[in-house]
Amino acid sequence: MSTERETVIRAENVAQRFGTRTIFRDVSFTVAEKEVFVILGGSGCGKSTLMKQLIGLHEPSAGRIEVLGHDMARERSLVLPRIGVMFQSGALFGSMTLLENVMVPIEIYTDLPPPARTVVARTKLGLVGLADAADMLPAEISGGMAKRAAIARALALDPPLLFLDEPAAGLDPITSAGLDKLILELRDTLGLTFIVVTHELASIMAIADRCIMLDREAQGLIAEGPPAKLRAESTNPVVHAFFHREVL
Repeated sequence: MSTERETVIRAENVAQRFGTRTIFRDVSFTVAEKEVFVILGGSGCGKSTLMKQLIGLHEPSAGRIEVLGHDMARERSLVLPRIGVMFQSGALFGSMTLLENVMVPIEIYTDLPPPARTVVARTKLGLVGLADAADMLPAEISGGMAKRAAIARALALDPPLLFLDEPAAGLDPITSAGLDKLILELRDTLGLTFIVVTHELASIMAIADRCIMLDREAQGLIAEGPPAKLRAESTNPVVHAFFHREVL
């Protein structure tokens, strides 16, 4: 029996320009199922812009993106119910409890009756360790709990793909390590694929199966592979400086 994993994302020669400014160009890569795939690089290199292309918020200036077998330029509506997204700030609705926040995508995309929606939402909060916080408001919880609640909402529709934008941003090292552990547990127990945008070196080394590195000066991709291999073997000065926390 073949152990080859299915390709769930394929980007081919993708570019993003805003007016005359090129953010990146000729970016190509694939993501395999059940992989933690990290998009990394310095500030302003286009990490979050690339993620927005992958989830259909930005249409590439050139190139093609395929997610779960669908062309995002033509079949975005077929993909959206099958992906979950956690934005950098968490983007929780402040006037809603955590339970109500998780129920939002269930209400939009399903015909489940209210009691079933509640059961599903409570189950997702339980998966991220927030079963006892369901009735709390975002203002009443810590930053780490807010990130977990946002992941629970991203899980609401049982998507095979989860996109996380800077999940460790603003967290202390212990809380960040706990979030890294949660990501790996969800990958292993639910068979999820994660696409994570981050520049947090500790998290990259802890969770990434494979990563790509973008660079603002190069306007594109300068490295691809397992992070440990890039740290040990890359001869690119930018890649070496990033993984060794050195000044160029």
